[in-house]
Amino acid sequence: MLAMLTRKQHELICFIHDRLAETGVSPSFEEMKEALDLKSKSGVHRLISALEERGFLRRLANRARALEVVKMPERAERKPAAAASAPVAAPARAPARAVPIAANDVVEIPLHGRIAAGVPIEAMESDRMLSVPAALLGTGDHYALEVSGDSMVEAGILDGDYALIRRTDIARDGEIVVALVDDAEATLKYFRREGSMVRLDPANRAYDPQRYAPDQVRIQGKLAGLLRRYH
Repeated sequence: MLAMLTRKQHELICFIHDRLAETGVSPSFEEMKEALDLKSKSGVHRLISALEERGFLRRLANRARALEVVKMPERAERKPAAAASAPVAAPARAPARAVPIAANDVVEIPLHGRIAAGVPIEAMESDRMLSVPAALLGTGDHYALEVSGDSMVEAGILDGDYALIRRTDIARDGEIVVALVDDAEATLKYFRREGSMVRLDPANRAYDPQRYAPDQVRIQGKLAGLLRRYH
């Protein structure tokens, strides 16, 4: 139903559906941004994630980038005021048909820079975007951070890699998270609970675990994937 979606979400699902029906290929993020008059492509990504969570869009895991329109909201057409009381014939219903699937293989997510001591994630906001194979991402809102240092090398995370992070403020034991310590230092570590304390474990035997009171640590997201560029 239309009431389930915001106006922008409704506009986007209709735009994607119409483009798929016309060409069999979904519009680019730039086209979607311009069609909806958004300021950035990250806004498009957030809308797509919201539509996916509400069951209107689906990403197919067996293809690198496949968007499927699962269902459509009701299209509420506004009647002219003068004709509001005039009887209107119901439009003929088109026969049901399968909705085409787009095979785009890349999505753009915000790139917030290098994860470094003394810089909260909120301070890393920028207009930079990183093109990422959609197969590396699941549902939800994502951002990318450039890894600095060697504290996670034994987990295969190297200096200069791009960590793909799903935004969340909760974590389970053993997950790799972006943790903000004392609202000052952002770090990428394994998250564990140890009695009444929170322990942040590096993946490098040269470094010691870090222990904090729970109110000292805020989860900023958890690792969803890793991107490496070879030079």
